[in-house]
Amino acid sequence: MSFNPDVVTLGMGYIGLPTSALIASNDIQVLGVDINPTVVDTINRGEIHIVEPDLDQAVADAVLKGNLKAALDPLPAHVYLVVVPTPFKGDHEPDISYVQAATERVIPLLKAGDLYIIESTSPVGTTEKMQELIYNKRPELKGSIFMAYCPERVLPGNVMYELVNNDRVIGGINDVSTQKAVDFYSRFVKGELHRTNARTAEMCKLVENSSRDVQIAFANELSLICDKAGINVWELINLANKHPRVNILQPGCGVGGHCIAVDPYFIVSDYPLETRIIGKAREVNNYKSFWCAEKINEVRKQFQLEHNREPAIALMGLAFKPNIDDLRESPAKYIVQRVLQNANDETYFIVEPNISEHSVFKLTDYKTAAERADIIAFLVAHKEFFELKFGDHQVVLDFCGVIK
Repeated sequence: MSFNPDVVTLGMGYIGLPTSALIASNDIQVLGVDINPTVVDTINRGEIHIVEPDLDQAVADAVLKGNLKAALDPLPAHVYLVVVPTPFKGDHEPDISYVQAATERVIPLLKAGDLYIIESTSPVGTTEKMQELIYNKRPELKGSIFMAYCPERVLPGNVMYELVNNDRVIGGINDVSTQKAVDFYSRFVKGELHRTNARTAEMCKLVENSSRDVQIAFANELSLICDKAGINVWELINLANKHPRVNILQPGCGVGGHCIAVDPYFIVSDYPLETRIIGKAREVNNYKSFWCAEKINEVRKQFQLEHNREPAIALMGLAFKPNIDDLRESPAKYIVQRVLQNANDETYFIVEPNISEHSVFKLTDYKTAAERADIIAFLVAHKEFFELKFGDHQVVLDFCGVIK
């Protein structure tokens, strides 16, 4: 490949690909590296493998102009971005092996003056661990390369806008590394760039999503209380939010995605005695998914008793949030799996309008499912669902505010 990139992005997923396309749109040559050959081939055709508004055009333009290419292996560059997953191992213990593997792939390519940045959500101290790893294998680089942590903070469905306009927290291993990273991001980010150190930046990412998880847990807990009390939770929250200093979020069927449902555990794992609220919020949000599944089973049994037959049940949505195709840590997917574990002879329609097929579930068109189902359970508030009409004979379970 005759390509001399200025930037190498390791990981071409939901953040790595949009970030690479954005950088390339600023006439910076970017090589996107991924271990999946299909992903690499798709990008090199100027196409995308994920659903994200405006990303398709950005990738197509960048590839056409020759500023973006994809490959299985990295090439020498000046800036290396690590944007790989950080999953769990064991009992919600963060696994930084992907970050380490990505780092090890570029260690032979590093040279004096290069900038190495981790964007992957990481436990506090990860950047320092990677610094130690690099220096152990390339001791001659000590003090001559720049390293920083800079987490993304974008909303799926609006990534291309927020990558440009959101503020960024940038923490280097030293002041000069922070400045080098600020200089890099200032080439394509319009939001304010806030300087700090690597450990604070790592914790900032975890704290942001933990805060949101706690707020969502409050709303989900209210929904459980209101169900028992016979109160419409949507009306209650709307009225409570009329208070000038109250802003309660909307409840759902849990919390998903590779941020809010994951990041709090990174803190809980390292600080188990101190994380009473953060840990409990995780429990509440996980329980809400279990509760939704049990609610569907209860309504199914009631239908059987009243009608002396098995119902047809539509389970509406699999993604972790509305209007995207991302199923990572999805509470809706968990609910569907749990409901199907208790399936007998009833008919199930599994709906997810943002994907064409699933390796486990047979998918049904959302209109067909809504027409044929006796019980309709809304798990995700996809925009398509708001146009649906229901008959008096149908039982509707709204866990996410489609009909409120």
